[in-house]
Amino acid sequence: MPRVKFTDSDVALMARMMRAEAVGEGKQGMLYVGNVIVNRAVADCLDFRDVRTIYDVIYQVQGGNYSFEAVQKGNLFYNRARSVEKRLARQNLNFWRQHPAKYSLWYFAPGGECPPTWFGQTFAGQFKNHCYYEPEPGTCDSVYR
Repeated sequence: MPRVKFTDSDVALMARMMRAEAVGEGKQGMLYVGNVIVNRAVADCLDFRDVRTIYDVIYQVQGGNYSFEAVQKGNLFYNRARSVEKRLARQNLNFWRQHPAKYSLWYFAPGGECPPTWFGQTFAGQFKNHCYYEPEPGTCDSVYR
């Protein structure tokens, strides 16, 4: 059973974002970014109380900017989704989750070592250039289900 309802256009949108954010980290890196996208759609806490769809997650604005930099700056994001990325997006939507992004709501590429916390969130792990962060247990139980 999917973690969040989705349509074919959601799959394509998510696939585009996964590629734009992590194509240089291969399929595994794109799957981790997909984990974060789906986790944000199911999280009913923190910055994600009002996002419930893949579209809402991808186009969420926080502090006057899109949450995902690729929406405003990424040429890759505006290219059509390829079948390989669509397959990966469907994997995420159909419940694929794995450490370090299994419960993560945030990631970034610091250009160096991952800090132990990022905006008060706990470091969950690193894959290639991206550091993944998850909420403290008890602050966002919905993401841990």
